[in-house]
Amino acid sequence: MNQHRFPVDYQLKARMFLTMFLLAAVYLLFAMVLWYANVSITFIVFIVGAMLLAQYYFSDKLVLASTRAKEVSPAQEPELHAMVDRLSMLAGLPKPRVAVVPTRIPNAFATGRNPRNAVVAVTQGLMQQLTPQEVEAVLAHEISHIKNRDVAVMTIASFFATVASFIVQNFFFFGGVGRDREDRGSYILIYLVSLLVYLISFFLIRAISRYREYSADRGAAFLTGSPGLLRDALIKISGTMKYIPERDLRQAEGMNAFFIIPALKGDALAELFSTHPSLERRLAYLRELERQMRG
Repeated sequence: MNQHRFPVDYQLKARMFLTMFLLAAVYLLFAMVLWYANVSITFIVFIVGAMLLAQYYFSDKLVLASTRAKEVSPAQEPELHAMVDRLSMLAGLPKPRVAVVPTRIPNAFATGRNPRNAVVAVTQGLMQQLTPQEVEAVLAHEISHIKNRDVAVMTIASFFATVASFIVQNFFFFGGVGRDREDRGSYILIYLVSLLVYLISFFLIRAISRYREYSADRGAAFLTGSPGLLRDALIKISGTMKYIPERDLRQAEGMNAFFIIPALKGDALAELFSTHPSLERRLAYLRELERQMRG
């Protein structure tokens, strides 16, 4: 039943593997450049390793804390828990924890290193502005991310992208730049390679991020049996963004890669630089899914 309700997206799995492989290759090359430039690799490995372990094991807690999300019990939000119970059973997953974010921005996200440590969170704005059926469609989208295990991949990939950014911003710290011309040349090389690694990571992550949204939309359509519900929810969420104060949107922008729709007004970013496909493309994709499901 679960396989029929939720078919495996082998193309997503292949893309995730390829993205992680290419990122690993890029960072291996980056490490070789640092070694060539006589940077203390031991120090960098220690710092990066500690940060990666913290990010991997505490990513859910860090995300919940950064968004001020609070876990809620079935007694506090019985309808929300009933939806998550039903969708988790259909997807063949352990039930994730449920959280509510105290913001007017209508949105939702999933986080956690694996299905047994996952959390799905919805905002108060989402519950206030969508019908229960539309909220369930949004939850189905987030549970699809957990089922596809792309949340963990995005967490790790996004972390590694910050490493190059960290070195770009702090490369003078890694040992006595300015002592002679050779030192200056080495550190300029580190800076340029760090910048290149960051740019490559930026585009690789956005490519996988955009595809995973299509896959989660597809999963939601199969779990709910109605692509139209998610389509209506996306239209409402996107239409509400223009009424949200700029200050609130800026506070939420760090979570845009994980939200079901970025907290932005209109087409503020070109699709090439966006973490999500355009709304128009997603709606067209859902319309095509609806046509296929109707036979």
